[in-house]
Amino acid sequence: MSLNRKSMKNKLATALFSSSVALAASFSGSVAAADNTFVTIGTGGQTGVYYVVGQSICRLVNRGTKDHNIKCTAPSTGGSVTNINAIRKGEQDMGVAQSDWQFHATKGTKHATFKTQGAFTDLRAVFSVHGEPFTVVARADSNVSHYNDMVGKRVNLNNPGSGTRGTIEVLMGEKGWTKDSFKLAAELKAAEQAQALCDNKIDVMIYTVGHPSGAIKEASASCNAKIIPVTGPIIDKLIAENPFYSEATIPGGMYAGTDEDIKTFGVRATFVSSATVPADTIYHVVKAVFDNFDRFKRLHPAFANLTPQDMMVKGLSAPLHEGAVRYYKEKGWM
Repeated sequence: MSLNRKSMKNKLATALFSSSVALAASFSGSVAAADNTFVTIGTGGQTGVYYVVGQSICRLVNRGTKDHNIKCTAPSTGGSVTNINAIRKGEQDMGVAQSDWQFHATKGTKHATFKTQGAFTDLRAVFSVHGEPFTVVARADSNVSHYNDMVGKRVNLNNPGSGTRGTIEVLMGEKGWTKDSFKLAAELKAAEQAQALCDNKIDVMIYTVGHPSGAIKEASASCNAKIIPVTGPIIDKLIAENPFYSEATIPGGMYAGTDEDIKTFGVRATFVSSATVPADTIYHVVKAVFDNFDRFKRLHPAFANLTPQDMMVKGLSAPLHEGAVRYYKEKGWM
């Protein structure tokens, strides 16, 4: 065999070997990708804390994908009721929801879609997160100094499907208000309302949200808005009759234009799933959060005072998911 022919043969063998290795690596990567479990967490508007909750959980989960093969995404959604309904339909695996709407979903009460579909018996609690005061913000020139003054004003009720919209509708029902009670009953999403307030398109924006809130900071800094009290006999009645409501205070000095503490009522943000989501999946999601709890708490100021002991019980109406129970027992917390 000539030297040239031998050289060509060696080159061909090398090329074939390289191709085989590349093909094997490609196949191996495809198998690894196929083995991943992809989960979706429903959140809320991009200026709200729900979005931060979902993004924060996914960030921690995705840091450990090589160990548990779970990949997580947390898109912006319409909020609490939207998330619960999407979980029920199997369109989302998990989601963030106000504690009042977790309660009503488990009972099949209050909201029209919950009543129509009946009790969501497969809804499962995973943990609660931060407290969420019902927050009413008014333009300084609106002559609104108490929530009762909203009558006859241009008010954003928030988008249907959001927890805030559900809560204001409960309050409207107690007060005997309808959309006609307002000069304008807008249905803007949470992320849109601060700009609308500053553009003088509405007088009042409403947000059930953890504090500090980027949207409220924007409104208070840009257009001389202020937070107003939500107090009185009707509020006392709601708190007395519903275990998912409690008194809440928004600290003075947190926002421009609001120097004094503001009294209101509120709920808690809760993280929920379905009994149909595998226990192993929920276990690893919970583990990602609590094994990195100090990191999680640094991801938003509203998380600063959270404790695992509170998060396991406060605001939870649905049964705990078995995957969450497994982790809590493993830690000796149950």
